[in-house]
Amino acid sequence: MAWADPKPGAGATVAVLRALSLLGAFQLGESQLSLAELSRRCNMHKTTVLRMARTLARAGYTVQRDDGTWRLGPACGWLGARYQAGFDVQNVVEPTLRHLSRISGESAAFHVREGNARTCLIRVEGPQALRHHARMGEALPLDKGSPGRVILAFSGEAGEIYETIRARGYHFTLGERDKHVSTVSAPVFGLNWRLLGSVCIVGPISRLPQTRLRRLAKDVMAAANELSFSLAGERSPDTPRVISKWHPAAK
Repeated sequence: MAWADPKPGAGATVAVLRALSLLGAFQLGESQLSLAELSRRCNMHKTTVLRMARTLARAGYTVQRDDGTWRLGPACGWLGARYQAGFDVQNVVEPTLRHLSRISGESAAFHVREGNARTCLIRVEGPQALRHHARMGEALPLDKGSPGRVILAFSGEAGEIYETIRARGYHFTLGERDKHVSTVSAPVFGLNWRLLGSVCIVGPISRLPQTRLRRLAKDVMAAANELSFSLAGERSPDTPRVISKWHPAAK
């Protein structure tokens, strides 16, 4: 899970970026890594990696095992616990929805599965006077509207339509649940690359015809991608095999 790019940028401290790159080299499910493997993953000389690992060990962020391999230390666990304690999905998702609403001029929403239905968990209203109004928390069908269709597709639902959604990574509908409403949606993944829900742009068909939905699909997919990496991190052994083609982890 390489959170840090070891290449220096404006205002960056190279040593800190390299240390973070070393910590990010550990993937979920990996209890230890050899010095050679750390060197390969970080693209740094073994001597540099060893020096950084020993420095991090003094602060409790790494631990050297008896066989010479390295593992993450207890300080990483404390950081993770503090992050989880202060984590709020809404704080992560809402800014992305505001961005989608701003660039599209329409409303944006985040839907999650609730049993055999879906519900709108977070929504940002568009600036237009005429817009689609949905009640937060209202149970909506999974098989009507692109937000639900995307959730079904990335939950493994069988069928040609769901194979198509999985292949292209997004879906749009016009008037499927409500004859006046268009939506375009993409999947959002969370911890261990498990499906969290779907993010969408929604508005009246008069402003969101098929041609515009196709154009907006790129923005929705980019937003879903950003959210997924914010919530789940980079590709790991837990990344599902069936993910949308737009997702960098599929490359």
